[in-house]
Amino acid sequence: MKLTENFSLHEFECNCGCEMPDKVLSNIKIVANNLQELRNTIDKPIKLTNAYRCPEHNAKVGGVPSSQHIKGLAADIQIKNLKPSDVADVVEHEMVNGRLKHGGVGRYDTFTHVDFRGYNARWDKTTK
Repeated sequence: MKLTENFSLHEFECNCGCEMPDKVLSNIKIVANNLQELRNTIDKPIKLTNAYRCPEHNAKVGGVPSSQHIKGLAADIQIKNLKPSDVADVVEHEMVNGRLKHGGVGRYDTFTHVDFRGYNARWDKTTK
């Protein structure tokens, strides 16, 4: 199922292969629409390394029990030829300017976490 011009539902499914609950789909659509806006702004494809996570998979990968991934409101992304810190900077700028819904931005060495929880949250887990 196509969610936006450049994103399909399968990209947002749990990496464990379980079925996504229907109640999560409306949140996934929020994430997809915001990521489409980001993609339109940067004019580059966005790779999702992680999006929806069922509670079991979330626990297995060390996610916190209150993770936005469980709610279907988060994605971990990579953009070719852009450092994760640069991606985070662009996302924060777009949130401040109202082009993306407010939410969380997490900085990691190999990806950027983005979520659309409706209020700002920021963290840096980089080791470099």
